[in-house]
Amino acid sequence: MESVCEQLCGAHDDEEEEEEGGRAMLWSLQEAVERQTLQIGASACGATAVVDVLKALGVDVAPEEADRCVHTRLRRYESPLPDYLLSRSEAGATHAQLIAGAEEASKGEVMGRFFHLHPRRQVKLIPWLARWIRKGAVPVATMNMQLSVPEGEEVPDAWHHQLIFGVAPNAVFMTNPLDVVSEDELHPRLCSESVLLIRREDVLQRFKPDSCMSGFSESQSDPRWKDLDVEGQVSQMVREEEQERPLLTHITIPAAYGSGVTLFALRQSGVGQELLNAPELPLL
Repeated sequence: MESVCEQLCGAHDDEEEEEEGGRAMLWSLQEAVERQTLQIGASACGATAVVDVLKALGVDVAPEEADRCVHTRLRRYESPLPDYLLSRSEAGATHAQLIAGAEEASKGEVMGRFFHLHPRRQVKLIPWLARWIRKGAVPVATMNMQLSVPEGEEVPDAWHHQLIFGVAPNAVFMTNPLDVVSEDELHPRLCSESVLLIRREDVLQRFKPDSCMSGFSESQSDPRWKDLDVEGQVSQMVREEEQERPLLTHITIPAAYGSGVTLFALRQSGVGQELLNAPELPLL
């Protein structure tokens, strides 16, 4: 965190250098320490981000109300494997739920606009974020945390929403948890397919011969379950276990989330109207 302080508390550049380098802050590091909201509940990183978005825009809402408005979905740990996998594919919230939740919790004062970053876009991420932050927008990143995992660390088991409270050259500052990441580390997480890895032990401890996996993928309205052959992946994992030759560490299932950045603003502000009319980021 000392390096974070050095970036935030170092000498100020002149305005032209700041524009070129992509430096902009909603909060100072100390303000972020004091104002950030820690995770308010299971799978509630999206609702937690909404609390801080509203706080940054001057709208005070209780965490419980934000969570109610976001309609956070929970994992169904006690369900049989097919229903457990379905619950994992949508646990937490999507960017659409964050936008609707912020609007409802603020009684219409706050609006949001999501910008897809997958497939890859023609955008310089940090200068783009800096321009919107200077205009008064509040960014929230929706990321696949299972990508760009530091060597030696365990693969996380979820996607994550985090408020971005500032950017500097090759540094993005976020809350819940308070963190700073490089653009190289962040970009793969923000430019991800909508998939989720489920750990081997989470699959096998719920698998039973009568788990009704037969025909499961074909019965889903989302064709991605069939395209990813989730049923076949489970069967392979079970065969490996029976043969005591474990190879698959995870199966891959569809995820409800889209990777990218949601920009929030007061609806009646100039930046709010600008966001409504902003074009999608062009494909690379």
